[in-house]
Amino acid sequence: MNTHWKLFRITTFWESHGPALWVIIDWLPSNFEIDLDNIRKELWRRKPGQSKITTQRVEDDENFEILSGVFEWKSTWHPIAIVVRNKDQKSNDYSNIKDLFRPNHADLTYHLKYKNRDYRWGGRSSGRETLSRVIGGAIAKQYLKDNFGIEIFAFTKQVAQFKAEKIDYNYIEENLLRTADSEVYDDMINHIWEVKNQWDSIWGIIECHCKWVPYGVGEPVFDKIKTRLANSMLSIGWVLGFEYGAGFGVTELTGSKYNEWFQNKDWKICTEHNRYGGILGGITTWEDVVFRIAVKPTSSIYSKQTTVDKEGNKVDFAVKWRHDPCILPRVVPVVESMAAIDLLDLILIKQARS
Repeated sequence: MNTHWKLFRITTFWESHGPALWVIIDWLPSNFEIDLDNIRKELWRRKPGQSKITTQRVEDDENFEILSGVFEWKSTWHPIAIVVRNKDQKSNDYSNIKDLFRPNHADLTYHLKYKNRDYRWGGRSSGRETLSRVIGGAIAKQYLKDNFGIEIFAFTKQVAQFKAEKIDYNYIEENLLRTADSEVYDDMINHIWEVKNQWDSIWGIIECHCKWVPYGVGEPVFDKIKTRLANSMLSIGWVLGFEYGAGFGVTELTGSKYNEWFQNKDWKICTEHNRYGGILGGITTWEDVVFRIAVKPTSSIYSKQTTVDKEGNKVDFAVKWRHDPCILPRVVPVVESMAAIDLLDLILIKQARS
C-alpha cells in the first residue's frame, strides 16, 4: 500500500500533523552523485506558502535529512532514507471537524474502513503526502537527465475556460501558475483571484511532456507505460482524470482522421502530430510522451457548507484553516516526480532484460 513500483521504488510513511515525513528509496544504482540543491529546488516548488494563491501554511520543507544510503554524496545502492520534519501544523485549527464528514474528502471512507481517523487535515489522505514523492522524483529526474538525457516538463494547461495554446518551457517557472503560455496567464490569474474573493476554489488541467525518452520503454500488457502513468497520476489525491496523446478528443475523430502516417525525420520514424502521445502498444516510440490530468477544485473552501456528523445529524460548518484556492502550481512538480519514477523504473527493467 505504501510502496510504489518494482526496481526503482519509493516507500512513504508519515502523517500530515505528525512530527515528520519519511521516504525510503530503493534500487537507485550505486555511485550516483546526488544533487542536494536539486532536491531542495523541487521541494520548494511543491511547498505551501510560496504565493498568495496557495495555502499559507509555512514549512521548512527544503531542510531534509539523509539518514542512510548515501556516502560522500554518492548512492551506495542500499536503501536511501530521507526525513523532513513538520513545523507549522496548527492542529487545533481542525477541532471543529472532529466528528463530522467534510464534503469531497476521505473522512467518510476512512471512518468506515478504519473506524479511527486522524481528523487533523486527513492524515494519510492529506496532500502533504506528496512531499515524499517529490523527494524520490527529484532523484529520479536527475538520474534520467544525467544518464539518458530525458527531461520532464509539466505545466498548467487550463484554468476553467482559459487554455494555454503556446508552449514555452522557460516561462513555466517565471509565473505563479506555472503555465507555459504568457499570453493566457493574466486571464488565468485574474479568474483565480475572482474565485478566491468569493471564498471558493477552481479546477484545472496539467499537461506533461516527457522529452527524449528512448524507444522500447514499457511492457506489452500489464506494465504498459500508459498503465503505469495512469496509476501514478490517479494516485495523486487531487486528480480525477488521466488521458494521453489525443485523449478523449479521439471521440470527435474517425479512424482515418486519427491515424497518422509514419515518416522518416532525422533518421527517426515519427508522425506529424504525435496524436498517440509517444506510446504505441503500451511502449514508447521516439516521440515525446505527452499526457494530461484533470485536477479537481480544492475541497476545503471558506464558504459555508452542510454535511452530517458521525451520528447522521445535519451540521453546518465553515473551514477555519488555510487552503489552496488553486492547487495547480503545487501539483506540477508532483506530476513531474511521478512521471520520472515511472520512467526510471521501467527503464531499469528494460536494461535488466537486455
